[in-house]
Amino acid sequence: MFKNRSFSLLLTGQSLADIGDILYIVSVISIIYRFTNSAIATSFVPFIITTCMLISSLLTPLITTKVSLNQLLTISQGFKTAVILGLALYVQWVGDQPMIGFVFLLIAMVAFLDGCANPIRQSLLPHYVEEKDLLRANSIAETVIQSIQVGSWFVGSSLLLLFTPSQLIWGVVVLFFMATLLLKLLPDVARMERPEKKKWVLFMQGWQSIHQTPVLKVAARMDLLESMAGAVWVAAILLVFVEEALQASSQWWGYLNGIFFIGMIIGSMICLKWTKFIERKKAMFISGGALLSAIFTLFFAVSITPLMALLCSLLIGLCGQLKNIPQQTIIQTSVSKEKLPTVYTSLN
Repeated sequence: MFKNRSFSLLLTGQSLADIGDILYIVSVISIIYRFTNSAIATSFVPFIITTCMLISSLLTPLITTKVSLNQLLTISQGFKTAVILGLALYVQWVGDQPMIGFVFLLIAMVAFLDGCANPIRQSLLPHYVEEKDLLRANSIAETVIQSIQVGSWFVGSSLLLLFTPSQLIWGVVVLFFMATLLLKLLPDVARMERPEKKKWVLFMQGWQSIHQTPVLKVAARMDLLESMAGAVWVAAILLVFVEEALQASSQWWGYLNGIFFIGMIIGSMICLKWTKFIERKKAMFISGGALLSAIFTLFFAVSITPLMALLCSLLIGLCGQLKNIPQQTIIQTSVSKEKLPTVYTSLN
């Protein structure tokens, strides 16, 4: 798979961007907390990021009619690099007296540019990978992404002991610049040609594709239910569960998060190891993974010891990934490549 130059460029470029994203979030949260000494101000960071990414993903279908997917990914990453460079220069310049409102504005700009990256990456894979290799490609991508999630948060927090947040942001500038150069080398994907339509029609195209494709309707309903159930995994609720139900220290909250991502990595590696078997049994793995995730979530809820909760968290991550990767492959092959960006933005 790594002999596929386009896939390797896409994966490496996005990996560098993902590492930079995590180091950037660690840095800005540290900067805001240091200058405001307020947990409330710090909590605005994930809220701003989520809101701006949502708005951006809604606008993505309009942009894909004007620019090809690989160019849009490169442009987005290039502008992110410029904004982060501006943030690094600003923090360096003002020192101990930053305008937090301006910092929030720059955070919003980065999040807006980042909002289209994930659906575009998912939509680009079928352009660069043959259909028979999609499950394997998704498995490799998910293994790398989840490994970055586990490693970068730990390393990013540790780096704050050695470097200032301002210095870390300069490191992010370098990572983003390298990611932009790699994404620039991606082969051109034909721009999506559509007849002139009203903007609201473009907004609805993804939902129309989902409505017209039975397998996508099932996937959308499953994702909706999982998103609603996922609200209980919000950090604040999980922290209370650890301290009140498990009677454990807050450190176990970090252990539960970490072991969950490790479970996802194991699930990705299983999909990578037994690609052909899972390819033939995609429906079984999707339904079985969802069912087992629900069962282990129930066991997690009634856990009476931290170790039992830790085991359940590992298995939830593992089973969830055994469902997600085949589901991702089915989505990518159920509609034409041209419709994938609008489908992914609707599902996201």
